[in-house]
Amino acid sequence: MSGPLEGVTVVDLTRALSGPYATLLLGGLGATVIKIEEPGSGDVARGNVPYLGRDGVNRLPQHEDDLSIPFLERCRGKLGVTLNLKHPDAVAVFDDLVREADVVVENFSAGTADRLGVGYAHAREVNPRIVYTSISGFGADATDNGKAYDLTIQALSGLTMANGRVGEDPVRVGLPLGDMTAPLFAVMGTLAAVLRARETGQGQHVDVSMLGALTSMVAVEPWGGYAATGMEPRTGNFLNRLAPFGLFSALDGEVAICAANDRFFVRLPAAMDMPELLEDPRFATRAPRAANADEIHRIVGEWAAGLTVAEIHKRLVAADIPVSEVRTPLAATADPQVLARGETVPLEHPEHGGAEGLYGSGVPVVFSGTPAGFVDPAPYLGQHNDHVFGELLGYGPERVAAMREHGLV
Repeated sequence: MSGPLEGVTVVDLTRALSGPYATLLLGGLGATVIKIEEPGSGDVARGNVPYLGRDGVNRLPQHEDDLSIPFLERCRGKLGVTLNLKHPDAVAVFDDLVREADVVVENFSAGTADRLGVGYAHAREVNPRIVYTSISGFGADATDNGKAYDLTIQALSGLTMANGRVGEDPVRVGLPLGDMTAPLFAVMGTLAAVLRARETGQGQHVDVSMLGALTSMVAVEPWGGYAATGMEPRTGNFLNRLAPFGLFSALDGEVAICAANDRFFVRLPAAMDMPELLEDPRFATRAPRAANADEIHRIVGEWAAGLTVAEIHKRLVAADIPVSEVRTPLAATADPQVLARGETVPLEHPEHGGAEGLYGSGVPVVFSGTPAGFVDPAPYLGQHNDHVFGELLGYGPERVAAMREHGLV
């Protein structure tokens, strides 16, 4: 069975992470993704460490056919072609691709696609039903905001100051959320626009900014309410408007305990062998517990420190209180349940296969009738030039050869 986006063709002008992650998801949902790269150098992600090849995983490439693991992660299931967008003949080739496509995705700096002659206004003239999705740091209408990178977006969005404890330095989130939040909204917007285009025959421009996407998620927390009431928003591994709610150290590791609402907390004192906590007016109900969050967190922390993770887990599961061990990313991505659902998947080199413990992201949506996922590994640079230009676009062998000779592909 094919994915739910079977029959949808995406022209992928993206590079690095934010754009390629969006087209990765579209491909995982069943779309045909034609990834365009610069001849000779390719996507900048091809230079990211570490590498996978015939000798397994290495920090530096050992052979010419070793491929960057980040690139292998982001570009699975895509048809890889090369096209020099600065070449005077490139726009004509781009036009042929767009005529047969449903979607274009790009993540150049604002205005760059237009300067190259492959922006939305041009694509719309070639194919009025095209959905043209742009992911940029600050939006297509940005003027002079500078370059955007994941860390600069985390900083501007307020995320780095939402982490850590009061009085301490800002903290970068360990995942590139600035780069990864925007593509989620971009895919959402793209799918909505494709549905509309099928109804009306008219495409549109889908414009997503990294800063806006991440800031919209930061805004889920009531920062204005914190300021108005004098609450301290930076509380490290705890969420003080909910208590007890946080990470606690055990004898042999850490656990997450979430017993903030009264339904859960009423069972916690018995599980801790401290029934007197229910009689304490500071802790008996939710609002006073939040007002005394530091104290209840101290009490739970001292209790957890005397037990193993397994002991805490057993007691709180028996009491039907949310609890979990704190796992490493390596352990989490190898979870048999997550693997069985295709939410993480083994990551493979197109020729040399995978490596022990090497997993990538899957499509974390399980469909009952149209399974999603990735069939093929990421391509070598220009691997599908002959297939796309020759078979899909119908260019003859002489034309494809001339394109190579003149540096167009």
